[in-house]
Amino acid sequence: MAAKIWSVADLLRGDYKRHEYGQVILPFTLLRRLDAVMAPTRGAVRTRDAALDVQNKDRLLEIAAKLPFYNTSKQDFSTIAADDKNTAKNLRDYINGFSPNVREILSRFDLDNQITKLAGAKILHLVVSTFKGLDDLDKMSNHDMGYVFEHLIRKFAEDSNETAGEHFTPREVIELMVNLLIAPDADTVAGEGQVINILDPACGTGGMLTAAKGRIESINTKATVYLFGQELNPESWAVCQSDMLMLNQRGNIHFGNSFSNDGFPDRKFDYMLANPPFGVEWKKVKDEILAEAELGHGGRFGAGTPRINDGSFLFLQHMISKMEPAEGKGSRLGIVFNGSPLFTGAAESGESKIRQWILENDLLEGIVALPDQLFYNTGISTYFWILSNRKPAKLRNMVILLDARDQWEKMRKALGDKRKKINDDQIKHITALYVDALTVANDADHPDHAKVKVFGTRDFGYYRITVERPLKLRFEITEDTLAALAEAKPLAKWDGSERLIAALRGVVGSVWWTKREATNGLHAAVAEVGAEWPKAAAVLKGIWGAVAVSDPDGEVQKDKDGTPLPDPDLRDYENIPLDADIDAYFAREVTPHVADAWIDRDKTKVGYEIPFTRHFYVYTPPRPLAEIDAELRELETRIQQLLGVVTG
Repeated sequence: MAAKIWSVADLLRGDYKRHEYGQVILPFTLLRRLDAVMAPTRGAVRTRDAALDVQNKDRLLEIAAKLPFYNTSKQDFSTIAADDKNTAKNLRDYINGFSPNVREILSRFDLDNQITKLAGAKILHLVVSTFKGLDDLDKMSNHDMGYVFEHLIRKFAEDSNETAGEHFTPREVIELMVNLLIAPDADTVAGEGQVINILDPACGTGGMLTAAKGRIESINTKATVYLFGQELNPESWAVCQSDMLMLNQRGNIHFGNSFSNDGFPDRKFDYMLANPPFGVEWKKVKDEILAEAELGHGGRFGAGTPRINDGSFLFLQHMISKMEPAEGKGSRLGIVFNGSPLFTGAAESGESKIRQWILENDLLEGIVALPDQLFYNTGISTYFWILSNRKPAKLRNMVILLDARDQWEKMRKALGDKRKKINDDQIKHITALYVDALTVANDADHPDHAKVKVFGTRDFGYYRITVERPLKLRFEITEDTLAALAEAKPLAKWDGSERLIAALRGVVGSVWWTKREATNGLHAAVAEVGAEWPKAAAVLKGIWGAVAVSDPDGEVQKDKDGTPLPDPDLRDYENIPLDADIDAYFAREVTPHVADAWIDRDKTKVGYEIPFTRHFYVYTPPRPLAEIDAELRELETRIQQLLGVVTG
């Protein structure tokens, strides 16, 4: 079906650029789908509309349509396609006949301008006729229709050369994420009278929301599920909203930016899941976000703000702010990240503070590493973060790390950058490992023991200490010294610089091993020719900067209190686990190598990072040299044989 729809692109070539095809194909696909679904009750709606003489007909016409929407126009795709002289007029009449909820959806496509453009290019009737020929759209389930829209939008995204952050979530990835989110709650979800609210703040076409609903209903067919979402892209929002309309789904899909225009400021949710764009900057909404961050935890971004070019942690904080209180039902949420949020940002940076806040509040339940090349528009490695404010007692102050990077199979045909997929058995296997993570991690004989590790929340914290070593200098006058003095900006503004340099030229080759000796030597050289020794601090600093040379055998420089000065070039840093003794660590790991080093305690910082790959790194020893040599000799022999064949 998607291939049939995509064939309309052949009609648009020349009049539309490749990346503009979606502006026509998406809204017409939606229109034709609605048209096909309404066909059985179209006559009943028209009859009911003609008989009603009241202002508010909406509910009565919906009942006649047996759908949550309707169309009162005398037109449909058959009649529009049958009249090639009035295609634009009839199509507009048809669109205006829809119920207000559908007209709002269609308005996001700027469809009226597309009709004008298609009519001007004399291809509007051809496009309508082609879509009229798609007779099977009414027979497709909403699930399959979702696949069709995802395929089309993926094609348009590829043609628009959108960044790796603007990607789609494959259905098997959604299924795995929903499983990890809901599987630990299966007993609760199966209970009587369950009313469950689900949010996706970057919902795209709504695939995650409908998958989550389906998973819950597979556990409890009597559960009442409300779906809530927010989407910034107008076309994706329209597709999602139309899907919700077809399903007559309870809930609300809000159009707008989740950061600057929160669609659900006062709501809390039982489950949340999202696959926000990777590495997308938040410069456009910077003022609104920083203003809310100033409110501290009275707003959504109290933990801090990440660097401007990656808003991933903003989405996560936005979702955390919408968790049901732990004292009540509590919440669970899942989000897809690339590797950056695991470790980006030094100690006490925005990202580090956000990780610290999440871990210190025991919100992070687990992280699952996924195979690369899973997504359509990016091949990068991705991770599921699972958070909960109602972790079971056995997982309190613990974090699960699960390495599922080997759980994939090769696709028969690549779709964009997607070359791998996770099959059903692998989804079940990963889910089981996650649910039984503590057992697997504690059982050294378990076949997947190496794939699951459980850490304490403080294990990811560290002290960032600054290791200083004394500044050791010798002092000398060389031609390079004189050249440096001539170029020094502080001396350029001092009238006596030329006489000073001329005076020092007489002691070129002099070396002093203490600052006192150097001071005496320099003063003597200047006094000997009657030149002036400067008094301004800036000029003196420029002179000593040119004369002093770092030397491990030189004199240790001290301040006026006798405290050794640090050498910036020798400054180093150490990350020490939070629960380690800093002094004991320093004595064990640093002092034996640099006995004169010390810690500048005023610069000590606390940081948090999650070095996932380091925890699962397995050393692979290099091949023996003899084996490599033998292989090289074999290759040389084969090359000689091939050359012999070529040269005859």
